[in-house]
Parts: sequence; structure tokens; C-alpha cells
Amino acid sequence: MPPRRRTPTEGISDLTIARLSIYLRCLQALEAEEIQTVSSQELAERFHLNSAQIRKDLAYFGEFGIRGVGYNVRELKAHLIEILALDHERRVVVVGAGNLGTALSHFSGFNTGGFRIVAVLDSDPQKVGRRTPGGLVIEPASKLGEIVRQRKAQIGVITVPSAAAQKVFDELVAAGVQAVLNFAPAQLKEHPDVKVRNVDLKVNLEFLSFFLRHPH
Repeated sequence: MPPRRRTPTEGISDLTIARLSIYLRCLQALEAEEIQTVSSQELAERFHLNSAQIRKDLAYFGEFGIRGVGYNVRELKAHLIEILALDHERRVVVVGAGNLGTALSHFSGFNTGGFRIVAVLDSDPQKVGRRTPGGLVIEPASKLGEIVRQRKAQIGVITVPSAAAQKVFDELVAAGVQAVLNFAPAQLKEHPDVKVRNVDLKVNLEFLSFFLRHPH
């Protein structure tokens, strides 16, 4: 019997969506071990999660699993892939071909599971024309708009210095990019129709430093 599905609502938090990605990874690991069913309690114990939180998060999207039996691993994985819209390709452009940008372009997670990097751009003429470790040729940032539109990129990744981040973001928005992952240590003036996720590595280190000084 197929699960009852509900249309996602705007009230679902970013944290809930992030946890769905964690559940998907757990289910992929279980499937690789040929485990067919799993309860929320077993899932929580095995992967150090919270069983009540798992049930609550999944309930936003419908009713999955059978009481007393648990979830079918393969079917729940397929549902999460659909919910996270990973059932078709998302094209990504990386702007900034420094150490971080080239490392990300080579990172397997950026080129699997529904994602494909279609361009790496930089404004430095010395870098343009070189190949990244992943095999892409670095292209001029001056062609950002043209490349985004021609290759139908939906996601932009910003790995430029902070002083250039806002300009790059504005150009990505103007080119039609709908979502941005920003690694630049800069607070962007965002656009209401573009979803932005900021990943500031130093902020996370400072967060950990606080707890080294003030342990619980």
C-alpha cells in the first residue's frame, strides 16, 4: 500500500530539510548492506539520531512505513530523493577557481546524486584555460551570464574573496540562477527569489573555540 503523501508546506524549517539529507545517507548505507526494512528506533540507534525527530520530520511529507514493521528502506529512500528533488539533474556553476573552488569542483558530492558542475569560472587571466583536477577548463568570469543561460545552471557556488562576493552574487541572480551556496566570508544582500546558504568556515571554527573556552 503506497504511503499517503502531503504537499510540502512553507512552514518546514531548514533544519528539517537538512535532516532529510542525513536520513537519505543512512538509508543508502542500509541499502548497500541489503537491509530491507528498518524502524525509526533502529535507524536512530544505528546512526545516533532521534527516533521521535525522524517520525516528526517524515510526517511533514506524508505517512511512511507500517506500524510494527518499520520503513521499507528502498521505498523510503526513493521518496526522500523525490522530496529533495534529486530525481533529476541540477546544474551547478562554481565562481572562483582558487584552492577551495577547484577542490569543490573535484569533490564527488558535487557531481553525483543529482548534481553536475557544468562550469568553473575565474576573473584571473592566469587561471583561465587551465584544467581543474576534475577535468573542467576554467572559463572567464566575464562570461558568467552567457554560460549560466546556455548551460541552464540553477545553482551557483561562490568561492571568491569577500570583496567580490556581492558582485558575483548579483551577476548570478541576473543570469537566472535560483539558488546559491556562498563560501565567501561575506554577508550578502540577498534577493527574495533566490535561496542562499552561507558556509563560513571561520565562523564554525570560532563557534568551536567558544566551547573550548566555556565547556559545559
